[in-house]
Amino acid sequence: MAALGTSITVATAPAAPRGYNRHPRHRAAALRSQAAASSRRLDLRASASPAVAAPAPDAPEKIVAEPLVQEASEAKLSKLACPICYYPLVSASDQLGEASTLECRACKKVYPNKQEYWDLTVSVGSTEYSESMPAATEMFRTPLVSFLYERGWRQNFIWGGFPGLEREFEMAQTYLKPAAGGTIVDASCGSGLFSRLFVKSGLYSLVVALDFSENMLKQCNEYVKQENISDERLALVRADISRLPFLSGSIDAVHAGAAIHCWPSPACAVAEISRVLRPGGIFVASTFVADVIPPAIPVLRIGRQYISQITGNNTFLSESEFEDLCKACGLVDFKFVRNGFYIMFSAIKAS
Repeated sequence: MAALGTSITVATAPAAPRGYNRHPRHRAAALRSQAAASSRRLDLRASASPAVAAPAPDAPEKIVAEPLVQEASEAKLSKLACPICYYPLVSASDQLGEASTLECRACKKVYPNKQEYWDLTVSVGSTEYSESMPAATEMFRTPLVSFLYERGWRQNFIWGGFPGLEREFEMAQTYLKPAAGGTIVDASCGSGLFSRLFVKSGLYSLVVALDFSENMLKQCNEYVKQENISDERLALVRADISRLPFLSGSIDAVHAGAAIHCWPSPACAVAEISRVLRPGGIFVASTFVADVIPPAIPVLRIGRQYISQITGNNTFLSESEFEDLCKACGLVDFKFVRNGFYIMFSAIKAS
């Protein structure tokens, strides 16, 4: 399944009057006009921006092609930006009209279509440089963990107070109501547990399943095929949560289920989420918290520091730390629910 397509159709010119092509000279002119229109269609497939097609050089001046029709696939591209300079991306199509690469208009960085997903990471295509991630992040990039994630791994979170997938989805939907009809990014989507539910709900014009793990996205793609989910409103994107490939203020909602404790830098990630959210956009997340550790048990509190050193990130934040982090990044109206080590919270991008 191609993650995104960029096929664009061009409206044909009005039909010639009855009997117009009976004369050989008229038939030759018509054939030249048809050939020119066909050439224009091939050229425009490589453009991701709506435009008006110019008439063929030998066509009558009064015959002008209608504006291009923007398809749903092009609407997907309109949200994407280079993760390096945040300029819009344009597409280059293959002979079948499907996007094979995306290119930044500013820095000319090229991002490939991996068939299952778009790779929009900063280091893609590099031969000398590769990104080093914490152990917790690298673990989820392995084929084994990606395979097991929906086959028992995620279900075990119930021990920490997670209420279960169905209840978590219902709670998230309550917070996300104002974003209905818009674009939602399922950040650190894993194998697409929530991404698929968002698509099936039919409440969003576009669902972006985003993860840093190639194998998680491949697993997500397999589930999408197994469940016969249309990819018309779904895009699979590989990206770094601290360098999101979206235009500033272009996203209506960001969801992150059981993910923040795996992010290398929650502060950088939340700042990026705030950047891509439109004013009034919603950030909803669930994760583990640390402030349930009793102060009377200092050994456990010391253990938190060692866990952070091993994983390379701030493994567990407290409720107050989450609230302070959101406020520092321009996210207000902090709300949450708690159950044991589990917390789900929402925050709104300030207008």
